[in-house]
Amino acid sequence: MPDDVKTPVPDGGRINETPLAGALSERYLAYAMSTIMARSLPDVRDGLKPVHRRLLWAMQQLRLDPAGGFKKCARVVGDVIGKYHPHGDASVYEALVRLAQDFAARYPLVEGQGNFGNIDGDNPAAMRYTEAKLTEVAKSLLEGIDEDAVDFRATYDGEEQEPVVLPAAFPNLLANGANGIAVGMATSIPPHNAGEVCSAALELIANPAATTAELMRHMPGPDFPTGGIMVEPPESILTAYETGRGGFRLRAKWEVERLKNGTWHVVVTEIPYQVGKSRLIEMIAELLEQKKLPLLADVRDESTDVIRLVLEPKSRAVDPAMLMESLFRATPLESRIPLNMNVLDADRTPRVMGLREVLRSWLDHRRVVLVRRSQHRQSAIERRLEILDGYLIVYLNLDEVIRIVREEDDPKAALMATFSLTEVQADAILNMRLRALRKLEEMEIRREHTRLTRELKGLQKLLASEKAQWGRIAEEIEAVRSKFGDGPLGKRRTVQAKAVAVEFDENAFVEREPITVILSEKGWLRAQKGHLEDASNLRFKEGDALALMLHAETTDRIGLIATNGRAYTIKADSIPRGRGDGQPVRLMVELGNEDEVVTAFVWKDGSRFLLASHSGKGFVCKAEDLLAEKRTGKTVLMVDAPDRLVACVPAEGDTVAVVGENRKMLVFPLEQVPEMTRGRGVTLQGYKDGGLSDLKVFDARREGLTWVQGGRTRTETALAPWRANRGAAGKQPPHGFPRSNRFEE
Repeated sequence: MPDDVKTPVPDGGRINETPLAGALSERYLAYAMSTIMARSLPDVRDGLKPVHRRLLWAMQQLRLDPAGGFKKCARVVGDVIGKYHPHGDASVYEALVRLAQDFAARYPLVEGQGNFGNIDGDNPAAMRYTEAKLTEVAKSLLEGIDEDAVDFRATYDGEEQEPVVLPAAFPNLLANGANGIAVGMATSIPPHNAGEVCSAALELIANPAATTAELMRHMPGPDFPTGGIMVEPPESILTAYETGRGGFRLRAKWEVERLKNGTWHVVVTEIPYQVGKSRLIEMIAELLEQKKLPLLADVRDESTDVIRLVLEPKSRAVDPAMLMESLFRATPLESRIPLNMNVLDADRTPRVMGLREVLRSWLDHRRVVLVRRSQHRQSAIERRLEILDGYLIVYLNLDEVIRIVREEDDPKAALMATFSLTEVQADAILNMRLRALRKLEEMEIRREHTRLTRELKGLQKLLASEKAQWGRIAEEIEAVRSKFGDGPLGKRRTVQAKAVAVEFDENAFVEREPITVILSEKGWLRAQKGHLEDASNLRFKEGDALALMLHAETTDRIGLIATNGRAYTIKADSIPRGRGDGQPVRLMVELGNEDEVVTAFVWKDGSRFLLASHSGKGFVCKAEDLLAEKRTGKTVLMVDAPDRLVACVPAEGDTVAVVGENRKMLVFPLEQVPEMTRGRGVTLQGYKDGGLSDLKVFDARREGLTWVQGGRTRTETALAPWRANRGAAGKQPPHGFPRSNRFEE
């Protein structure tokens, strides 16, 4: 193709050049806002996400009232995804199921018929098998929606209308809670007792300046559908409700059952919220197998529709509180429920609210609903009174009206002119049936006129007075509290208690016996019973050999220091025992393939260690600063590759001897080395080439400097030639010092 011929652009085509960063930012922001507004965060007014709101609206349109019959869930899901919510049917059905589960929702909004799953974590039956209808709670959320109580908007395809928010006579946000993860933000609101929420709302109506502490007198904390015991301190709960962020510690409810001969077992009757029972039992069984629950002998599930987990102790001498404390520490029998009241406000803006602001937003919404419903009812009454006034004119002038209808060519205009009627009144008179002209019908119309006139005056008075409006709202909330705050559904299930401090020492339940900890050069760790003195009988894999051996007891903690400058701690009783090869230390702690264990020691409180890197820098560290029982350990000596930690020795003495790879030795006082918890340290010895080979801390006054060579121990007490300040280069070591440049061969 010739160079001067341009490629034709397709008809109607246009190319807009946009920077990639700008296009990505614009689209990602649109996605984020869509996730926040239309998927993850609930509305503070009705406590619902769009999918839940659309489910309830679709079910009302299908007339699935509490007093009516059930319909297949597939029908409900089909209507929702076809008319209002164009997403996958599985996600919509999952949302429907959750609204029906009494162990997931404190006040179920859907009444299910069929298999809707259970607390064990079993899945519900397919939607073609299950049926559903609305509950009384859902009915109260929808109450007044046909009376212009809320705004409607077009659905995604413009063919239907859906509510922007529900009227929400029920305090659903706090009563049922909400969970969701959006883009860059999340929400987590635990369920509460509806009766208590209504009482707090009434307090806020009576005292608009009420503090969070005053509101908490009515609703002291969450109320979970699965019960449990909340052990969070009151001051922590108050802070969480004031800020809208915090959490609550929730424990299982348990009791001791006494058996024959002084034996007993613990029965768990309630488990924490959102903890699957089957997974909980599996976890306890796994910990039992790993011998991490020293007080527990066995666990059994004897549950029916009521939870009953039986925990058997290893001995009847074990204290039940101690047994449960060990389980609370290691299993989800104690869990922490987060609080993050991040919601969409009335302007659809996401923000975190405190308890008082959440209640105020709900009350303000109820006032808007009351005013709109009252105005809607007022308009309807005025229209009806207009027609009734026309009917009464007919009864007062019956003969004349009949004459006009029979004789006039345009009876509508004649009626309007003769009796000063409106067009609506004239149409109503002309559409009257003859049977309506009875005397009895006239009396009924007059009674209706009187009743509606009285109701209209009441509405006008209500709309003119803010005090009267809040009085009416208080009456409605009191009715909700009476309906849902009493009985089995409204009774508080979660008990609040103070956590009893139980001193729990795991080592007290480990049999104390001597062991020898053995680490091979290739990183295999094992322990043998007793304190071995001779290592010649130890066997290793081919090509492997002994790296270090130390005496300990099963109740000890073993500290490991690696070349990456990190410290790790392992419980001695967890080290594999026997005459096998043991277990790779890299499976017990998070150690890289390029890192190696430099030394191991028995942890003792109050001891100190001198750490040093290959570059010759180091510092003194307390033993408690080397304690790190997480698999990841913790960084103590900071080193950057190719530098590495090469020595960690007990800081027992008053003098430090350092020898470098350049075969120069330096002796200086230990007091010149600072004590630190973490860092790079200070220069111990200066080098032009190479780095630090070995170091030792000793008592120069009592024992002098010793080293081992050829199985013999040699001592040097005249150390003046090598003494200098920290950081010096040093001098050639004494005659006979090992060619390996190490104090211990």
